[in-house]
Amino acid sequence: MTLDCDLYIDGEFDGVIHSKKLVTIGKSGKVKGEIITHHLVVQGLVEGSIDSNRLEIMAAGTVKGSILSGDLIIEAKGHFEGESKIKNGNSAANKAVNTVNDEKKKQA
Repeated sequence: MTLDCDLYIDGEFDGVIHSKKLVTIGKSGKVKGEIITHHLVVQGLVEGSIDSNRLEIMAAGTVKGSILSGDLIIEAKGHFEGESKIKNGNSAANKAVNTVNDEKKKQA
């Protein structure tokens, strides 16, 4: 599926999604395959590979697979299993991830 508009999935989808806009996987959404998009918000389940400039895994969201992303945001109670790489070696993104990890260590 190739799109030039926003997409909201609250059902099941197997395959490849290419979008230049926002893709949202709703709480009841389950996607297996590959997602290439500008911005991805996951409230449900994604299994496969993700290539996104910005990825947000919300509290009820789960991602299993590989991620290539410029910005990766995982809310409390969001789940990620797999491999994550930062696009373009963005050192600011590395710093942001380290800051979040440092804050979690302080709270523990």
